[in-house]
Amino acid sequence: MDLFSRSWTALRTAVAELSDDDFAQPSGCTGWLVRDLVCHLIIDAQDVLITLVTPAETEPTRDAVTYWDVAETPPTGDDPLDALIVRLAAAYKEPRLLKFHLDDVGSAAGRAAELAEPGLHVSTRDEVLTAGDYLSAYVLEWTLHHLDLVAHLPAAEPPAEGLARSREMLEKIARAAFPASFSDKDALLVGTGRRAPTDAERAELGELAAKLPLVLG
Repeated sequence: MDLFSRSWTALRTAVAELSDDDFAQPSGCTGWLVRDLVCHLIIDAQDVLITLVTPAETEPTRDAVTYWDVAETPPTGDDPLDALIVRLAAAYKEPRLLKFHLDDVGSAAGRAAELAEPGLHVSTRDEVLTAGDYLSAYVLEWTLHHLDLVAHLPAAEPPAEGLARSREMLEKIARAAFPASFSDKDALLVGTGRRAPTDAERAELGELAAKLPLVLG
């Protein structure tokens, strides 16, 4: 729960420190500019708020790791929801409006997470998780999108503990460990297809290379 808050605060701070010109730069998400990614973060914050006030009476069906589905193909940016995000982001016109909305909704999501009972059963995407597992899953979401945000910008990267925890979760999803020579950041970027491995990295990955990229959704 604390790591959720630290990761989310670091990501929101990074957005708050962007210049207006930064919003027109490409992000690490295929087909999205930084402004599109920030708009997506607003939707994510809304999802957190909705989920934390949607209690479930049944037992959990997923945990922080199994929350994630692995798709067979990387995103192309043509998905209808992805395209909607681009149009919605453009409608904001000014970066300051995106910043304001993320700060407003994002702060509320952060407070809701701090107040949530970890053992509470909540429902999202037709699945049930404990609030603690749901928020733990979002550490990976925040960390990956923080890397996406700064992919082409000289800005602060995610907290080291968030990178380490996200790598741990990705390795559990892959059911294999990345080579010790890989930094946590490189394991996440290569593991999720955000960059291609070098020839040397591919050799070190061995059999794991055939499982990559892990396209999480």
